[in-house]
Amino acid sequence: MKHIILPEEGDRRLVFYLAMEEFVARNVGEDAFFLWRVAPTVIIGRNQSLEDEVDTGYCAENGVQVYRRKSGGGCVYADKGNLMISAVTGIHGTADAFGSYLSNLNSFLGSLGLDSSMSGRNDILVEGRKVSGNALQMLPEKSIVHGTLLYDADLDAMRDALKPPVEKLGRHGISSVRQRVANLTEFASCMRGIHCMEDLMDSLVGQFCSGTLMLTREQVDRICEIEKGYLDPDFIAGRSLRQE
Repeated sequence: MKHIILPEEGDRRLVFYLAMEEFVARNVGEDAFFLWRVAPTVIIGRNQSLEDEVDTGYCAENGVQVYRRKSGGGCVYADKGNLMISAVTGIHGTADAFGSYLSNLNSFLGSLGLDSSMSGRNDILVEGRKVSGNALQMLPEKSIVHGTLLYDADLDAMRDALKPPVEKLGRHGISSVRQRVANLTEFASCMRGIHCMEDLMDSLVGQFCSGTLMLTREQVDRICEIEKGYLDPDFIAGRSLRQE
């Protein structure tokens, strides 16, 4: 995979990176990989109900942005302590695309000395607690696997921003999302060679990538055009999806 980087640094909205995934999938021939971090944001799956899954009052009062993605899966809270991962691959089929990516990520965590395991189709656990959740978007030529890796996220803010269904929590024998998830920093004594987020990012790039590709400013402008679709209030609310 090529490590995709931007021509200039700076804070961007979460949906810029979703648009970047689409652009890369359609315009970069090689498999690609990039990492990103954002200000506090909730991103809901394509088919989820905003009202049922998100405490919109809490988010409005605390400056948490709320967006919708085009892939399925569950609701995600992200902040600067939650590393976001995007992998664009020519592997087709949900099981194969997920399997290739998750096995690579799981092997990486194991190489750090962590007791990690794959759970279900799209989660990775460390000592039985979720540190990574992932979703898949299929395009005609490429598969986009994107997901989280909790390093030092604000798990209390995650608990307050999200409203996971009670029956989902019940399946895991817990009463709140805060009990189910964990930051990698909680296992710091077990991790080899990782002392900060930057160490983690560098190691992940080394695990997944061979070579770097920097996008041009003109390509970034094209990504910003794609991003506008994610900012449509009808799309965020899910109204435009119901009309498709």
